[in-house]
Amino acid sequence: MAIQHSCLEEKKALVFGGTSGLGKAIAIGLAEAGAQLAPVSRRLEAVRRTAAEIRTLGGDALEITADVTVRTEVQRAVDIMLDQMGRIDVLVNSAGITKRIPSLDVTDETWDQILDVNINGTWNTCQIVGRVMRKQGYGRIVNIASLASFVSVHEAAPYCASKGAVAQITRCLAAEWAKYGITVNAIAPGVFETPLNRNIINDPTRKESILSRTPMGRYGNVDEIKGPAVFLASDSASFITGEILTVDGGFMAQGIAK
Repeated sequence: MAIQHSCLEEKKALVFGGTSGLGKAIAIGLAEAGAQLAPVSRRLEAVRRTAAEIRTLGGDALEITADVTVRTEVQRAVDIMLDQMGRIDVLVNSAGITKRIPSLDVTDETWDQILDVNINGTWNTCQIVGRVMRKQGYGRIVNIASLASFVSVHEAAPYCASKGAVAQITRCLAAEWAKYGITVNAIAPGVFETPLNRNIINDPTRKESILSRTPMGRYGNVDEIKGPAVFLASDSASFITGEILTVDGGFMAQGIAK
């Protein structure tokens, strides 16, 4: 579809992890709502493809690469954004990794890698962009939490630990930065099929377990993450901060099913 300029017109958005899965869907959704943006990831080819797709729709996109675990690279991305677009109104943190492995077999390397990307990456981008937003007196930060922020996921202890931390970072920064005109919220997606989790969620046993606890009885479509992200990034959510919004087909509401 062509870009429909509306609630985010003239807003400038920086989307880390914005070239695949939910992050890419969010980047395109923000562009469809009128935002100018940079979909950032480590891989230049992926950045170019996503930026080109946004331009084909009629939007405006910068091509910036960065590894969220490297503060100098995050700072460079921010500096380019400010130089090219003048400000950063919206920050989305969608860069993340996971791995299914029994807890007794988790190596120090795996633990450190998952927490580095999911926790430190979120912290780095929030802090560096938060300083920009404080000077502006305005900002919308949307982190990507998880159902694992609330409940356990079998054989995914490092991921659960990291996403619990993302939820708490979101709440803490929301309370601290409200006085600067910055809102900080998170989306906790239910199960959406993406390149990150495709092999894990299509295991027959795990798929049955997930769908049996999801009242809608299906996985989410990545386009269904756009609306919640656009809402939290917009001025329609001006009195919402510190919220972890579940987009999960009813998973967190399910108790005794029958």
